[in-house]
Parts: sequence; C-alpha cells; structure tokens
Amino acid sequence: MNIFKAQTKTSWLVTAVILLLLPLLLQYMGNFWVRIADFALLYVLLALGLNIVVGYAGLLDLGFVAFFAIGAYMYGLMASPHLSESFQWFAAMFPTGLHTSIWLVIPLGALLAGILGVLLGAPTLKLRGDYLAIVTLGFGEIIRVFLNNLDHPVNITNGPKGLGQIDSIRILGLNFGKPLDLGFFTLNSVTLYYYLFLILVVISVIICHRLELSRIGRAWMAIREDEIAAKAMGINTRNMKLLAFGMGATFGGVSGTMFAAFQGFVSPESFSLMESVMIVAMVVLGGIGHLPGVILGAVLLSSLPEVLRWVSGVFDLQAATGGRLDASILRQLLIALAMIIVMLMRPRGLWPTAEHGKALQPAAK
Repeated sequence: MNIFKAQTKTSWLVTAVILLLLPLLLQYMGNFWVRIADFALLYVLLALGLNIVVGYAGLLDLGFVAFFAIGAYMYGLMASPHLSESFQWFAAMFPTGLHTSIWLVIPLGALLAGILGVLLGAPTLKLRGDYLAIVTLGFGEIIRVFLNNLDHPVNITNGPKGLGQIDSIRILGLNFGKPLDLGFFTLNSVTLYYYLFLILVVISVIICHRLELSRIGRAWMAIREDEIAAKAMGINTRNMKLLAFGMGATFGGVSGTMFAAFQGFVSPESFSLMESVMIVAMVVLGGIGHLPGVILGAVLLSSLPEVLRWVSGVFDLQAATGGRLDASILRQLLIALAMIIVMLMRPRGLWPTAEHGKALQPAAK
C-alpha cells in the first residue's frame, strides 16, 4: 500500500511538472502551439461542466454552448466600450465603458449561467433521452439567434458584427494581454493565459471530484441509473436535476468569460450547434462520468483539428492534389474517422470508469 501511495504521489508530481513546463517549451516553437494548449484548457472547463449534466445526472444536453455564449457576452459587455457607444445615458455615467474587474466578472458569469441553467432545467424535468436533447438543442439555438439579432431596434449585442475591444484580464496589476519580462525570460501573453486557465481547471477538477464523492453526486448517479428507483429511495429528483443543470452551467459561464478575455472579440459564430456537439463528443469519447477520461477527450478533440491544420499546411495537401482536396474538409474527415474508430474499438470511451469496465466483464462461471 505504501508503494502504491508513493507511485501515486510520484505520478502526480511528474504530471504537475509537465503541465508547468509545457507552455515554456511550446513557446519556443511559436505562440500558435501555446494557443492550442490554451483552447484545450478552455474546452476542458466546458467538458467538466457538461460531464456534471451528462455524466453524473444522465441528462443529455445539446445546448450547453449557450452558457458558454452567455458568459462570453456578459464579459464582452462589461469590459468593452460597446454599451457606452450604443446608449447615451450609459455614456454619461461610464464614458469609456465599465471595464469590470475579473474578481467580479467570474462570479457574475457563473451566477448568470447557473440561473439560466436552472431556468432551462425547470420545463424539462419530465423529459429524458431524445426529447430532452431536442429541447436543449432548441435552447442553444434560441440563444445564438438572439445574440445574432439583438442589434436592432436597440443595439445590445452588435448582432453578427460581434463585440470587439474587450479588455484583457488584469490581476494584481499584471496585464495578461502583454508579455511579462522576467529579466532572464519573457512570458508571452498566451503563456500567461495558459497558467490562469490551468489554475481554473485544477479548481474545477477538485470541485467535480468532491461533488462525485458527495451525497449529491451519488444522488445524481442514482437518477442516471434508474430515476424511478431513485425517487422511491427518497431522492428529490426534481431538485437534483435542477442542481445538475445549474452546477454544469456555471462552468460554461466561467469558461465563456475566459474565452472573451482571451480572444478580445466575440461573435455568434463562435457558439454554433457544432460547438455543442463537439463538447458532448468530448465527454462521450473520453469516458462518460470519469474525470480523467473527460479531460483526455477534451484535450484530444480540441487540439487535433489544429494539429491537422498545421500538418495540412506543412505538406500543402491542397496544392499537391491540384486543388481537388480542400484542407479544411480533409481535417474534418480525419477527425470524424478517428472518432468512429475510437467508438468502435472503445465503446465506453478512451478512459472509462472502473464501474463501466466491471460491467463489461463476463460473469465468472
């Protein structure tokens, strides 16, 4: 047992060192690779939130990207001059915009997304499976359409043009939008954001792990396995479902605020249905309900398209085929093919839970 504990501590230490040194190594190869790591961490945050809804509570949500959009637009409105440019009465109070502190934005993003998650869950309490998926899909599309059209008669979201000039994150005088000169080494902006996103991911993993082991997590899993039996055992399935929707949505809201600050620009195109499908695919591909599997699925599916983009650029596949083979189409084809192969070879995901593995084993004779 002591040897096992020592090996576990060693593996955690090695993983921590790798994660801390990774952006420094990637920085030498170019900011492109660090940006891939940044977006991978953002998608890990989204996948962890959706895993609460899909993996723990068993509620299929195809509109999760709506909470991502809500957090992004909330930060965009609170950290850009758009409201001052659109409303004279607002410009009289805040001539250059709100420019809200990140210490206020993150809790507000989580709170707003959580409230909308509960509002989404309230009318869907009696729905499961395909019906729930259709309703949540519609919710995600409604949010995107609203964001795309709320530029008239009153310009709130700036419509398809999106919101620009969004402030970068500032913490204790440190501007994440500018490189940090340490004298002997310079940390680029994307590298600073990497460490911020990594801290948020670690906090989120701890929260999700504690939830999984808590009575609330056990109640969610009981609902996932058999809702009728869970209700018969005295579990308030209505409150537990609403809590799952709300808790999962908070992760999406926080991730959205980070996305807006990192990009400096948001538009409705970033929150399409395909984004929701990809987030669900990350959870399913990695291993539903298993935190390491969900993280693995999010990292693979978020980074693979960009790596394939680099490969297609290096080998210039479009020119090699006389323009008959479009690089973007080939990239999507390879991703879809990889997902099909993984699901055929590993139907429970790349890294399923131990319980799933035991369930697949044949009974001893």
